[in-house]
Order: sequence, then structure tokens, then C-alpha cells
Amino acid sequence: MMSSENIILDKSFDFAIRIVKLYKYLCEEKKEYTLSKQLLRSGTSIGVNVHEAQAGQSRNDFISKMSIASKEAREAKYWINLLIETDYLNNNEQYVVTLLGDINEIIKIITSIVKSSRENN
Repeated sequence: MMSSENIILDKSFDFAIRIVKLYKYLCEEKKEYTLSKQLLRSGTSIGVNVHEAQAGQSRNDFISKMSIASKEAREAKYWINLLIETDYLNNNEQYVVTLLGDINEIIKIITSIVKSSRENN
């Protein structure tokens, strides 16, 4: 955990760790390299953009970085769903259920942050 004061920093970092481990699993066990690489990129990019937003030069810069994080989160969700539908992941497995729950929660939090930041701008 990075910071108990910033939930989205913690959640996006923890999610990135899970994505890296999932990527390793998909490559080693399932011999899947293309879709998993896309998931690795988008799933780890969420936290990077959230982290960069914390040092935004302005409110607009903060909103921009958080908006990018939102797009990356939605892309990660797409790749997870595609991996499920192509039978690389089983949506009955607990780790897949919690992974989807985590990304949905991250999307909701970031969406709320962006919305409130725009309203207060």
C-alpha cells in the first residue's frame, strides 16, 4: 500500500500489481501474449496517471490526467472481458470476480473525482 490517505492511489497500485501477476500467468500458463500485453499496458497505466495527477500543475492538468486514468481503466475492463469471452479467463473463478469488482470500483471512484473536479473548476 502506498498511502492510507488516498484511496484511489492505493487501489490503482494494488490493481496494477494484480495485473502484472495476471500477465505473467497468462503468458506462462495460457501462452497468451497479445491480449495480455494490452491488459498489462492499460491496467498499469491507471495508477501511473493517478499518481501523475497528484503533481498536476493546475486543476485542468489534474483533471486531464485523471480523465486519462479513467479511459485506461475502461480499456482494462474491456481486455478483461475479452479474455473472459475468449476462454483465457473463467469468470466463475474468484480472482476474476474480484478483479472485475476492483476495476468497476476504480472506474466509479475516478469518474466521481473527475466529475467533482470539473464542477469545482
